[in-house]
Amino acid sequence: MVASIETMAHKLATASAGLCSAAPLAYAHPMEHIPEDSALMLRYKDGDTAAFETLYKRHNDALYRYLLRLCRHQATAEDIFQDVWGKIIKARSKYRATAKFTTFMYRVAHNCFIDHVRRNKRHSNNVEFEPGFHADTSESPDTITERSLAKERLTLALRDLPDEQRDAFLLYEEAGLTIDQIASVTGSNRETAKSRLRYAVNKLRAAIEEPQ
Repeated sequence: MVASIETMAHKLATASAGLCSAAPLAYAHPMEHIPEDSALMLRYKDGDTAAFETLYKRHNDALYRYLLRLCRHQATAEDIFQDVWGKIIKARSKYRATAKFTTFMYRVAHNCFIDHVRRNKRHSNNVEFEPGFHADTSESPDTITERSLAKERLTLALRDLPDEQRDAFLLYEEAGLTIDQIASVTGSNRETAKSRLRYAVNKLRAAIEEPQ
């Protein structure tokens, strides 16, 4: 299940300062990918189109949401989404299961985004990340209002993060990658990836806290 803005807000609101130490991150990974992904890609390499269809169905939603939140523009996200899958299809003959499939997929996605930014020095940000917010009717009006405000603050804060920090956060939260995998995807060292994620988490956590 792809993490919603409400879920992100809850995690950030309850997260400890564990990112400041060498200990594991303070909040749990949102999802665990099944190791058979690489096997499916290898089967697709050998001509099994059904294996690719399984991979696509398994990851297309999370990949699209990652790109949408990263790009902040729906049409751009859709274009890059198609480009990513096109590159994965083209790369199938050279695919080697040297890392998790998701690490490979998000590296392709990250590189496609960087290519887009280089081609377009300014990219738009006029999209709602979570247009369908549905309140729990069992909640009190005050709780519904509080959650809605936290969602709005988090959406704006996520939009305003520097690209590198937003990318690191989404790769962790949306894609479920580890810090080492984020470093591999973004072509940075572990400490840089960890620092970007820590700054992003701190900024987003501060954004959803009740204004003083």
